[in-house]
Amino acid sequence: MILPLHPMSFAFPKDERLKRKKLFEALFREGSSITVYPIKLIYLRTPLSTEKKNQAAMAVPKKNFRKAVQRNRVKRMLREAYRLNKSQVFNNSYGKFAFLFLYIGKEMVPYGDIERNMQAVLRKFLKKEVS
Repeated sequence: MILPLHPMSFAFPKDERLKRKKLFEALFREGSSITVYPIKLIYLRTPLSTEKKNQAAMAVPKKNFRKAVQRNRVKRMLREAYRLNKSQVFNNSYGKFAFLFLYIGKEMVPYGDIERNMQAVLRKFLKKEVS
């Protein structure tokens, strides 16, 4: 029986969530970005000594969604799409990264569209990082 390189669970535990203020600031200051409308990915390679895993955060601007209920729903859909598709990144990239997924759309779209765009942005990220 051959085991995969990194056995993946589909969980999104606390140690994979981006919470450190310094890392957020570094992301905005030094990070690179990729956009597949309505998702913009800002990413930054983290030093191997500081982080053990890739970390991700989701953000939805208050300017586009005034009600917290709407912002939270979009963030939940982004987290779910990332959780189900993060194995693309974990199994095919070298090094550790900090990710910030920004929802830049003006209206809420169905979950299927968000998941399709999440897959596209992760594929674009891998192409950029591998080459």
